[in-house]
Amino acid sequence: MHATAQVVHFDTDVVREANSWVRGPNAGMEPTLRVLWSHVVPDDFHARYHARSRTYRYLLLNEPVAPAVLRDRVGWFHAPLRVEAMQAACGALLGEHDFSAFRGSQCQSRSPIRSMFEARVERHANMLVFTFRANAFLHHMIRNLVGSLVYIGAGREEPGWLSELLASRDRKRAAPTFAPEGLYLTDVEYDPALGLPRFRPFMVPPS
Repeated sequence: MHATAQVVHFDTDVVREANSWVRGPNAGMEPTLRVLWSHVVPDDFHARYHARSRTYRYLLLNEPVAPAVLRDRVGWFHAPLRVEAMQAACGALLGEHDFSAFRGSQCQSRSPIRSMFEARVERHANMLVFTFRANAFLHHMIRNLVGSLVYIGAGREEPGWLSELLASRDRKRAAPTFAPEGLYLTDVEYDPALGLPRFRPFMVPPS
């Protein structure tokens, strides 16, 4: 998985300009990791538990030949996919549901209940972009959803199958977990009163 919007918090008694917390760490980090901004928050702030929603996107290259330059950055499926059918299926995901059918076997969450605020699939030339925004996600939940949506897109199942999977709460009935390469955390939403900067728009790799 990749992240363009990972938020972390830490406690310190050191006083520095906000930009120093950006330039300093970046000078010693691996080139695949970068601090984009820093902000002072209340002492009780927690980056995970105070998040109101998270947005993940999954990039899927949909063409006959597997990716080369984007090999570690996108998922891939060789056969044409029916985006309209996949989008129709996404409607069943909206709202509060038990997502046990899409829960990884190693998930440690106490409850499989999640609230999905947004679920959609869009095509950009030969790239499919799946967007999911929810209050929280289960282990492997998005990759399991993508796998089942690909089954629908490929014609192996019809859109109504996704509703059946949700109702079954049975992980064994859903499609296999899809590859991790195309998964991105692209936004985390907090109380606007905290004044946290918003993240840069998520860019789809050129097709």
